[in-house]
Amino acid sequence: MATLAQHLIFHGTIVLFIGLVCGAPYGRAILRKAPANIIHSWRVAHASLPIGAILMFSTAALLPGFSSTPIVSWLIVGLLIASGYAFCFALPLAALTGHRGLAYARPIWARMVYFGNAAGALTSLLASALLIYAAFVSVFVN
Repeated sequence: MATLAQHLIFHGTIVLFIGLVCGAPYGRAILRKAPANIIHSWRVAHASLPIGAILMFSTAALLPGFSSTPIVSWLIVGLLIASGYAFCFALPLAALTGHRGLAYARPIWARMVYFGNAAGALTSLLASALLIYAAFVSVFVN
């Protein structure tokens, strides 16, 4: 059975791949002189998704060193994976549709981008809080 760290590495590679693939439409948007908001959206997707993957890889390396409970480790991994895929959904969709997803507004595409961004942000925040907890327990409790 795969370890939690191996799950993070596997899903991190998928998130990394999607982020790197977003470089092609980013380049095309620049070449065709797309509106600035579209170019910016592709740049955000192309840069942010690999950063999320790197977070997953670094957490995979740190996870075995934490002395927190297996439930905390499982939650960290699950939340980071959920965050990665939520942003893999929201960021390219934002670039394709031109919606920023900052408010739950019409049309449906804007709502979908908003939901993906909100899910990604919430799961990232929860994972970060649990990482702080796991690090604290590992350093000061054990």
